[in-house]
Amino acid sequence: MSDAVPEPEAQRSDGEPAQAHAPEHDPAAPAPLGVPRTPTGNAEVDARLARLADADHLTTDGHVEVYEDVHRGLRDALTALDARPGPPAPPSPYEHRS
Repeated sequence: MSDAVPEPEAQRSDGEPAQAHAPEHDPAAPAPLGVPRTPTGNAEVDARLARLADADHLTTDGHVEVYEDVHRGLRDALTALDARPGPPAPPSPYEHRS
């Protein structure tokens, strides 16, 4: 028989027993980066940038797919800007010389 007295269980302030071990932090678990995204005023570009938030819920090996998708969309948006006809060029003052 032992003379050791068992220690009382730790209790929380609400009277419930406290957990013996706090849950461990898993550094590989997905965590939001908290990077602010400022709206650009272009709805298509803003939608692509908002897609970056999807990476906050993925492990790092899933980030590549999101980044590539956003990059592709932004590149397409820039290409579309180049394809749009711009305003007509102003007439040259030397065009109608006789």
